[in-house]
Amino acid sequence: MKIKELARFALLLALALILGWVESLLPIAPGLPGIKLGLANTVLLYAVCLCGARQSFLLMLGKAVLSGFLFAGLSGLLYSLAGGVLSLVAMLMAKRIPGIGVPGVSVCGALLHNVGQTLVACVLVQPRAALTYLPILLFSAIITGVSIGVAAQSVFRALHAEPISFTKHK
Repeated sequence: MKIKELARFALLLALALILGWVESLLPIAPGLPGIKLGLANTVLLYAVCLCGARQSFLLMLGKAVLSGFLFAGLSGLLYSLAGGVLSLVAMLMAKRIPGIGVPGVSVCGALLHNVGQTLVACVLVQPRAALTYLPILLFSAIITGVSIGVAAQSVFRALHAEPISFTKHK
């Protein structure tokens, strides 16, 4: 990694950790565990769209491990890793679909993040309860995924940054 890439990576990782911490302080849906805005995922979405797969994977891994150790403990680390891996794979695949755009990539990531976390819950808690709760998580993922995607797209436009891969399919 070049110095410029390393500096950008460090800034993105710090931003993801800060946004994750801020998000943990915001009660989005009290009484409904697992429903979050996905503020920290805006950073991963940025990386997926503008930095490429390698840096995106390192960013997801760094954020999951560090936030697990700093804020959530081992179970939180497991949930974050499972959601992060599936989310990242979904976003990397989705950005190759012609015409999907940033909000669509974001929704795919949000949906698969919740699927990954539900799979961990099936192992750690009770499969039936986790699977029963999945439709609520998926519905919230669509809403938050669109919101985060539209916000990210606005940031890209303001920065005059064009997502990689989206232009290759025109």
